[in-house]
Amino acid sequence: MTSTGEETAAERRGPLWWPRWRSAAFDWSLAAVSAVECAAEGVAFARDAGIPEAVGIVFGWLAGSVLVVRRQWPIAVVLVAIAITPAQMGFLMGLVGLYTLAASELPRRIIASLAGMQLLGTLIVTFVRVRQSMDAGRLTIGDWFIPFAALVMSLGLTAPPVLLGLYVGQRRRLMESLRERADSLERELQLLAERAEERAEWARGEERTRIAREMHDVVAHRVSLMVVHAAALQAVARKDPEKAVRNAALVGDMGRQALTELREMLGVLRSGGERERAAASVPLVAVGVAAAAAASRAVVEQHGEGPCLEELEELIGQSAAAGMVVELSVEGEVRSYAGEIEQTAYRVVQEALTNVHKHAAGAKTQVRLAHRVAEIAMQVENGPPPEVGAAGSAGLPSGGNGLVGMKERVVALGGVFVSGPTEAGGFRVSAVIPSV
Repeated sequence: MTSTGEETAAERRGPLWWPRWRSAAFDWSLAAVSAVECAAEGVAFARDAGIPEAVGIVFGWLAGSVLVVRRQWPIAVVLVAIAITPAQMGFLMGLVGLYTLAASELPRRIIASLAGMQLLGTLIVTFVRVRQSMDAGRLTIGDWFIPFAALVMSLGLTAPPVLLGLYVGQRRRLMESLRERADSLERELQLLAERAEERAEWARGEERTRIAREMHDVVAHRVSLMVVHAAALQAVARKDPEKAVRNAALVGDMGRQALTELREMLGVLRSGGERERAAASVPLVAVGVAAAAAASRAVVEQHGEGPCLEELEELIGQSAAAGMVVELSVEGEVRSYAGEIEQTAYRVVQEALTNVHKHAAGAKTQVRLAHRVAEIAMQVENGPPPEVGAAGSAGLPSGGNGLVGMKERVVALGGVFVSGPTEAGGFRVSAVIPSV
C-alpha cells in the first residue's frame, strides 16, 4: 500500500459516480459488449415470440445497455438480468451484475435473495429448454440429464460470480480499513511529533532556568565576597597594610574559584551543544521523549559533581573571613545524601549567606543544619545590621532572584521552603528536604 485513504479519495476524478475515468470507460465497454450480445440474442427471441426482428434487436440492445449503471444500481442490473432470463438473453449481464452485487456494500440478505432468484430463474429456464430439446429429438440422453444439466448450468452461471464478488468486496473493505488505520496512525504520529516538540521546548526552558540558577549561585556568592573584601581592602589599605595584603589574596582566591566554576559550567554547555548537534539526525519523537525524560530527572548528575555538605565549613569560613560573624551548628548523625540533595542544601546556605552580605553586612548570622531520620533541615538566620546603611557600604546589587531560585530547588526535590523577616529585625531562611 503506497497511498493512504485520504490520498485515494483525493484521486477520484471520474465523471458522475465513477471514481476514475478508466472505470467509466471500462463500464461503457462492458455495456457495449452486453448490448451487442443481447441484440444478437434478441433475433432468436423475436422469431420464437413471433415479433419483428428489429423489435427484438432494439429490446436486446436496451436491456444489455443497463450494465452501464452496475456500480450505482447493481440491484437494477440483476433484476433486469433475471427478467430477460426466460428469453435466453443477457448472460454477460447476469454474470457481471451478480459479481458487482456481491462485491457491493449491500446487506448479505439482499445479495442472497437476488442470487437465489437468479439461480432459480436459470434453473427453470434451463430445465424447460433441455426438456424441449429432448422432446424435439435433438437430445437422446436419459431423463436424468434434464435436472443434472439444469442444476449444473444454474450453479455455473450463479455461484462463481457471487463467490468472486464476495471475495473482492471483502478484500476491498480490508484495504479500506488498512488505509483508515494508516491515516489514523499518521495523525497520531503527527500529534506525537507536535507533543514531542512541546516537551523538547519545555525541557529547553527548564534547562535554561537551571543554568541561570546555577550561574546565579556561583557568580553571586563569589563576586559578593570579592566586593566585600575589596571594600575592606580599600578601607584598611593605608591603616593596616598586612590586612590589606590578606584581603587582596582572598579576593584573588575568590576570583580564581569563580573562574574555575564558570569554566566547568561552560564546558558542560559546550559538550551539551555537541551532543545536540550529533543527535540532529534522530527523529523528532525520540528527541522529544529523551529531552522530556532528561528534564524530569535531576540534571545535576549529568553535569558532574557539585558542591556537597562537607564543603559547608569552608563556605562559612569564607564568609567569616569577609567580616561576617557566623556560627555553624549541626544536629543529628552526620551522613551522606544523594548528590542533588547535598548540592541543594549547600546552595540554600550559600545563597542565604550571600543575601546577608548584600542586605545586612556585619549582622551576626546563625547557620543550623539538622540531620533527621527521613529529611535534612537547614536554617540561616541573621540579626539586624549593626549600623543603618551598612548593607549598602559595599555597593552590592540585588537581582531579586536568590529566594526564587532557592525555593525552586527545594520544591523540585519535594521539600518545603520558608523565608521572611524575624521579630528582631533580621531575616530567616528555612528549608526541609526529604532524604528518601
